[in-house]
Amino acid sequence: MPGIDECLLEAMALPGARGAALVDWSSGLALGTAGESPVGDHETTAAETAELARAAAEYESFATPASGDDTAGPPVEDLIVTTRSGYHVLRFVDTSFDSSVFLHLWLDRADGNLALARHRLRALAEGLVLR
Repeated sequence: MPGIDECLLEAMALPGARGAALVDWSSGLALGTAGESPVGDHETTAAETAELARAAAEYESFATPASGDDTAGPPVEDLIVTTRSGYHVLRFVDTSFDSSVFLHLWLDRADGNLALARHRLRALAEGLVLR
């Protein structure tokens, strides 16, 4: 089971990966980063992506449990933002505490494989050990 650094290095091994981070969406702080940041500063990117994650996780339109299924864990599985030059995949991580963290992967649109990235981020999030 990988820790934060190992998890981010595995995410960066994906085709087209430009940057990766583990972010606490309640505070907007990056718990770990690897690679580049879209704005040149990982902390700014963490704060901005946390706003998006927080909105998706807290708004009823997105976070309502399906079919009355009130299971523990993050209310949203992942978010995908597509830009002209890339993809941003935010994968929420189920933790033993308040589940307020997500993996953010920034992929180059020309070289990235969105389906593969979603699949691998799910596996990484499930195996992540937060120390």
